[in-house]
Amino acid sequence: MKRIAMLCFLWILTVASMVARAEPVKPDVLIKNIAHDVLAVVKQEGGDPAGNRERLLAMVDTKVLPHFDFVRMTRLATGKNWRRATPTQKQTLVTEFRNLLVNTYTNAFARYQNQTVEVMPVETHADVDEVTVKTLILKPDEQRITVDYELKRTPDGWKVFDFTVEGVSLIVVYRSVFTREVKQGGIERLIKTLAEKNAANNAAHQRMEN
Repeated sequence: MKRIAMLCFLWILTVASMVARAEPVKPDVLIKNIAHDVLAVVKQEGGDPAGNRERLLAMVDTKVLPHFDFVRMTRLATGKNWRRATPTQKQTLVTEFRNLLVNTYTNAFARYQNQTVEVMPVETHADVDEVTVKTLILKPDEQRITVDYELKRTPDGWKVFDFTVEGVSLIVVYRSVFTREVKQGGIERLIKTLAEKNAANNAAHQRMEN
């Protein structure tokens, strides 16, 4: 789970401030512009961004989630088992997976500061629907971390459906977890596990706030 937390933090570092725009924005330009905004949030929270969880969640809801294809992410993470799920189960899986990712990287957000992001330019063409945007996460006196984002062109703009950190795909990491849960008890077991994890996260935050 520590690896997943790191993956999710690096996701929020470079994606958390994607704001809907009237004109299409190139994927690399979009990601390049967002690092400043998310780091500004850390600064505004006085070094303790976890101190205002509601504010962080509101930012995530309005600025992050619209730019991710959670249906595709969940389908890819579930793999071949996706076909075995009913429409209701698929909808529930997407909701629980989405909530898990939000909880995980919001928790990780407070642990890392002083990063900067270097984004590599990428060529886009009208006939290309998917691109990879390569970035480097930089922190003083620490090794650079490579993060590659997979984006797909949609009628609503470019949307992220996976990313890799040092060659490790977020989708691949979760696919191994999902596969194990399905083998042990089917789709319902996977849904139950995700729901229990989300409930435990929410309970932990409530205890911290009281």
